[in-house]
Amino acid sequence: MQDIEPYYNWLRYYDAAQDTRSPFFGKEYNHDQYQDTIYGFFIDPGWDSIESETLYVKILYVSYEKRFAVIEFLGEWNDTLHNDIMLLKRNCIELLLAEGINQFILIGENILNFHGSDDAYYEEWFEELEDGWIAAVNFRDFVEAEMSKFHLDQYINMGGTLQIEQWRTLHPLRFYDLVSALIQRRIG
Repeated sequence: MQDIEPYYNWLRYYDAAQDTRSPFFGKEYNHDQYQDTIYGFFIDPGWDSIESETLYVKILYVSYEKRFAVIEFLGEWNDTLHNDIMLLKRNCIELLLAEGINQFILIGENILNFHGSDDAYYEEWFEELEDGWIAAVNFRDFVEAEMSKFHLDQYINMGGTLQIEQWRTLHPLRFYDLVSALIQRRIG
């Protein structure tokens, strides 16, 4: 787990710790000391806590002008035991919504498992987006299947063309344009 780092190459374009409007503004990272764990396994110090025992995030990019955020995840998304969606929504998403963000790109290739519960927080999040959307990029097939069992695909666009393996090679604005175009095709 300690070898799975958040994507650092976009730091030259955006750093959540330097963004006064970010939920993680002012956070200082000690890359010499590993202290956070998931199930007893240390994780890279670059990940940010949403107060979940098993799920960590990294806001990779935010554009207040275009009203979108790209958030990468690590760990187990567990709504059953830890109500991770509540923690994510209250400690991260609501702060971004308050800043006008209404389009969310969730990078899920490092979500290792999903345990669902009810869909109330997902529905609430979806309803607060106005004309926005939520896109799940590179979620593992079994994670998407489990999320679909709880009907979360009603609120989160996932699968198919949203498996964008080369996303790291794109500039963040180009990545957003690609995902946005794919979403517009789906809902248009």
